[in-house]
Amino acid sequence: MTDKEILRLEKRDAEWVLVGEHAARFALANEYLAHLLDRNYSPATVRSYGYDLLAFCRWLTGQDLTLEDVTTDDLLGFLRACREASLPGRPGPNVVGMDGQRLDRYAATTINRRLAAISGLFTYAGLRGPDRRNPVPKGREARWRTQGERSGMLAHTVRRPTQRSALRLREPRRLPVALSPSDAATLTGSLRTWRDRAIAGLMLWCGLRSMEVLGLNVKDVDIGGRWVTVMGKGNKQRRVPLDPDVASVIDVYLLAERPESDSDRLFLVAKGPNRGGPLTAAGLRTVFRYHREVTGVTGGHPHALRHTFGTVLAEAGVDLAVMQALLGHAHVDTTARYVHLAPAHVKAEFDAARERIRSQHR
Repeated sequence: MTDKEILRLEKRDAEWVLVGEHAARFALANEYLAHLLDRNYSPATVRSYGYDLLAFCRWLTGQDLTLEDVTTDDLLGFLRACREASLPGRPGPNVVGMDGQRLDRYAATTINRRLAAISGLFTYAGLRGPDRRNPVPKGREARWRTQGERSGMLAHTVRRPTQRSALRLREPRRLPVALSPSDAATLTGSLRTWRDRAIAGLMLWCGLRSMEVLGLNVKDVDIGGRWVTVMGKGNKQRRVPLDPDVASVIDVYLLAERPESDSDRLFLVAKGPNRGGPLTAAGLRTVFRYHREVTGVTGGHPHALRHTFGTVLAEAGVDLAVMQALLGHAHVDTTARYVHLAPAHVKAEFDAARERIRSQHR
């Protein structure tokens, strides 16, 4: 019997549900996913949590356990299984990344998201039955305060401490990967449709996330006033200035290329059986995958264009608070990572400091 026959995740109307021969044993997971929709979580988050709980429930099935039987030792066993699992279709164990980690294993962020989904599931179970013991152990506060928060200079950004599971893996703090000017020009220059050029322009020159671009409606773009109203993560709305060249591309797309449709979405499928329907994330990935192969720009992923936008702002010396507002970051710490991506600026300051030191000792 295959894993899909035992348990699988399906979308039914607006909900994601576990179905299969053993689905009845994990009815609580389906109730939790419906609860997330009731709390207005984004469909993408609910889908991700659904697949995380699917992996957990399949593992429980292999261990002949139910959700009611789970203990902390079982969670430790699942954590170990995630760390040791190999991903099908990935390079073998002899292939490692630049950080020295094997490429056939799950990333720490993926495992931590699974643990977050499981923690949320048992927290929800506690709401349903207050006497039920939560097997997820509590750890220390989720985030330490930054230097600016401790000193009071960033007191307005101080976050409320929350408890984080002691099962959580330590994640490497990697810097965003931006494209070089030549690679960005090569990638965007290979785009042939006004729609694809507009999408790339909104990410490269306005800093939008790919899902923010796909979620835009026609009314969200004010071409004359050069503003874009964006619905970001956590349903947080912000207004972003619209680059004049990107505004011109969007104008041409609307007048000459956008198919007739009842959909309010700005970017639609241009051809095929789904013509006129909203462009999906999978469709956008297909577009960029094709142009990465054509141009040879291996790092030309949609999010790399947003990282390039943040890097350009940092190199231009834009105020950190302005960058945070443009990029839609919840906290300034995330924005501050782009400051470290300005090697030319850092090197210039370093060379200037060396010259001052040398002149003092002459």
